[in-house]
Amino acid sequence: MRGQGLLDRVAVTIMLKAVILIGGPQKGTRFRPLSFEVPKPLFPVAGVPMIQHHIEACAQANRTQSLNYGCIVENPQTHEVLHYVEKPSTFISDIINCGIYLFSPEALKPLRDVFQRNQQDGQLEDSPGLWPGAGTIRLEQDVFSALAGQGQIYVHLTDGIWSQIKSAGSALYASRLYLSRYQDTHPERLAKHTPGGPRIRGNVYIHPTAKVAPSAVLGPNVSIGKGVTVGEGVRLRESIVLHGATLQEHTCVLHSIVGWGSTVGRWARVEGTPNDPNPNDPRARMDSESLFKDGKLLPAITILGCRVRIPAEVLILNSIVLPHKELSRSFTNQIIL
Repeated sequence: MRGQGLLDRVAVTIMLKAVILIGGPQKGTRFRPLSFEVPKPLFPVAGVPMIQHHIEACAQANRTQSLNYGCIVENPQTHEVLHYVEKPSTFISDIINCGIYLFSPEALKPLRDVFQRNQQDGQLEDSPGLWPGAGTIRLEQDVFSALAGQGQIYVHLTDGIWSQIKSAGSALYASRLYLSRYQDTHPERLAKHTPGGPRIRGNVYIHPTAKVAPSAVLGPNVSIGKGVTVGEGVRLRESIVLHGATLQEHTCVLHSIVGWGSTVGRWARVEGTPNDPNPNDPRARMDSESLFKDGKLLPAITILGCRVRIPAEVLILNSIVLPHKELSRSFTNQIIL
């Protein structure tokens, strides 16, 4: 009996392999110029790398909903995936695929079968730039759709926040969501107003190594990275300031991302236009698929690439500045190459 009691207390560890979908054929082109310096999954959102939020979500047992992406029909009792359609043309379900998968070793066999079938069908012959024997497997269309309804795929529902991050504008929106979530999940990551410190409005993340002047006003929804310097009288709202950047005295940064090691001069204004989804439209998308419409740059947040220098007393509005540029005047609605 004593031995059995000891067995009852033994902790059993189950090892699962997780696949977090972070790739795509465009290689972060819509995330430029930020993706020139760091892979998009490592871009900091609300102070930590984007992929860290996915890893933390994998470790929690929560329950998320959204619409009009890869849609899943499940058995509500067993959670078996009965039907899967990637980006359906008509509504079939309000359960969507978030791009995080747990595989058993047996899951490799369907992948092998699809790969071999693609080879036999001659699909590789018309694929330029591929070496012999290489190919592309579309996990959702080629594997999930075929296995649905066969008792081999199951869904884990989560009601955590979810948002696509295709462009830099959507990174700001995601940062706002995670900063809000920190109230419950990581309150220690949120800055608090202290005597002699900067004025904090709403949810703000400040890296411990950042130097922020006491007269600065930060928030809501601001993330300040490692080694950032924020001067006297600076106003920051709805923005991300990446590590090593400097905001000199009395600058104003609104709806913008300031790149690594960039400098914004005194009394300069860096401002973008918010482009949030319509809260009254359940199928609203975060942002446009393109930076241009009718030959004009779409209003969007302002992005300063790595090591950009903005002079004093200028306005940078709704513009994208590529890395290592030193500007000499104001710009509006432009991409500065």
